[in-house]
Amino acid sequence: MFRRTISATLVAGATLVTAALAAGGPAQAAQPDGRKAVPHTKPLWTAHARHLGAADSSAAVHGRVYLAPQGGLAALKQAALAVSTPGSASYRSFLTPAQYRATYAPTAADVSAVRSWLSGAGLHVDGVASGNRYVSVSGTVRGAEKAFGAQIGRFVHNGDTVQAPTSALSVPAALASKVLTVTGIDTTPHITKPNASPLPDAFVNARPCSAYYGQIPATTKADGTTPLPKFNGATLPYAVCGYKGAQFRGAYEGGSTLTGAGITVAITDAYASTTMAADASTYAATNGDAPYASGQYTQVVAPKFTNTHLCDPAGWSGEQTLDVEAVHAMAQGANIRYYGAASCLDADLLDSLGQVVDEDKAQVVTNSWGDLDANETADSIAAYEQVFLQGALQGISFLFSSGDNGDELANSGVVQTDYPASDPYVTAVGGTSTAIGSSNSLSWQTGWGTEKYSLSADGTGWTSIGYLYGAGGGFSSLFAKPAYQAQLPGTQRAVPDMAMDADPTTGMLVGQTQLFPHRVVKYGEYRIGGTSLASPLFAGMTALALQDHPEGAGLLNPAIYGSKGAFTDVTGPGKDAGNVRADYANGVDGSGGILYSVRTFNQDSSLTVSRGWDDVTGLGSPNTAWFNVL
Repeated sequence: MFRRTISATLVAGATLVTAALAAGGPAQAAQPDGRKAVPHTKPLWTAHARHLGAADSSAAVHGRVYLAPQGGLAALKQAALAVSTPGSASYRSFLTPAQYRATYAPTAADVSAVRSWLSGAGLHVDGVASGNRYVSVSGTVRGAEKAFGAQIGRFVHNGDTVQAPTSALSVPAALASKVLTVTGIDTTPHITKPNASPLPDAFVNARPCSAYYGQIPATTKADGTTPLPKFNGATLPYAVCGYKGAQFRGAYEGGSTLTGAGITVAITDAYASTTMAADASTYAATNGDAPYASGQYTQVVAPKFTNTHLCDPAGWSGEQTLDVEAVHAMAQGANIRYYGAASCLDADLLDSLGQVVDEDKAQVVTNSWGDLDANETADSIAAYEQVFLQGALQGISFLFSSGDNGDELANSGVVQTDYPASDPYVTAVGGTSTAIGSSNSLSWQTGWGTEKYSLSADGTGWTSIGYLYGAGGGFSSLFAKPAYQAQLPGTQRAVPDMAMDADPTTGMLVGQTQLFPHRVVKYGEYRIGGTSLASPLFAGMTALALQDHPEGAGLLNPAIYGSKGAFTDVTGPGKDAGNVRADYANGVDGSGGILYSVRTFNQDSSLTVSRGWDDVTGLGSPNTAWFNVL
């Protein structure tokens, strides 16, 4: 992921978000001029950035004014939890999009009032989002300062020169109940990145690698004669070449005949691969998965892609490949509907998520992207939660991968979780290292957390490189503990909720058209992991669980924490300390030599696996009892 420098003050200030949003009212005390402030719209980072003075009054401004739901955000949260909680009087009393709009969406009168205020200040109303979710505006700094009652300054923030308000934004008191939040006045780019492990343009797994866990002991190099040293006195196996669908189905689904037929899984990412449909079809045919029926895979893609210089579209195509092929591997009869956002920026991803709930075609949405909790602000959280809550009320379940940097300390300097995974209205999917044996059964599993050891120059030992990556988790600084986690320790939202295979060493084989040396473009297969794998795996399993409930389940967390025996506790170290990996030095063939390393298991920064819920695997991995919970 792209990350930005985080200060301790910023993280501490982020805890204010919970109280402000939980109160359900977007405005604070009345200002002397009859205005009310919109909470936390003055960026906390301005206290530590270099202030360059006032912004040019003629400089451009583009923003969004998000409108408050009827009845307030607190009422929306209460209703979303009620329809999602087994035993509630309104459990599964889901709404259609039309019913949601009639009950909760901002009204045409609300839009008219906000439009009049903005236009009166000299801003141009560019459009109104579906369901009156927000009003987009443009204009100048002069107009924005008049509309929002705050000066806008220029700052150097994390190496970028940006505009941002120097005080909280405010709105006329008569409109305070109609405005949820305002975004875009702070022009700091908020960039998300897919959680899949990064790859070069083309990548090929080196040999030796195992067809199933433990098949090939790593006693010699690829030549079959040069010995490899033991690791801490033990002979480790070579890593798998990449698990295939039949192996995952056997390990997690047993002999179930469920396929997810009649259920649609949505996937949101940025951009879209032009070869995705062909790659998915080739992969299924090559690796024993069911062929795609006509119309089983569809794409909804933004009409124009933007910010490609910030967002690495090629990396997102790898994420799309993993998501699509992992969902189909687990739920071969489910429909897959891919939503490709215009870019990796918040506004564009929010538009894709909004389209998911407005179309109301999917029961489950898997998302393998995010950013640090510390980079979130109350305005962006309010915008995201408005979509998550609408989805829950319509029976739609949102899953987010928990992140691939453990406790984030090495990555950001601060122990923290990732957002949106940490939001109480989504399900956070953590990661395991998973051993699937020759009979496609689950042999054992432990937490995903990797330290790397490279083969020493003389070939007689292993040299520590240090912590590499691992499943994200911990306790959020943004949100108080939700009621469904009452039995867990601490006072904050705990992450993750559950986990599935994520370790790239025990990862999935995927197939994708790639750019190989000499500008050769062709289909190739490689192993990949990350909690980006765990989330679509669980989405597929949940499609099976919903096969007899096409109305959906809404927020899954109350059912997850109320289930008995549906999650297998991950309690400690596995049979092996790790695996040996062979990797081509040039990524594609042996012409540049082969590099050997040990990738360990269950060493996830400060996060640890333990009995019961833990901050690496949550309640554990789903088993076939999950099919009977929803």
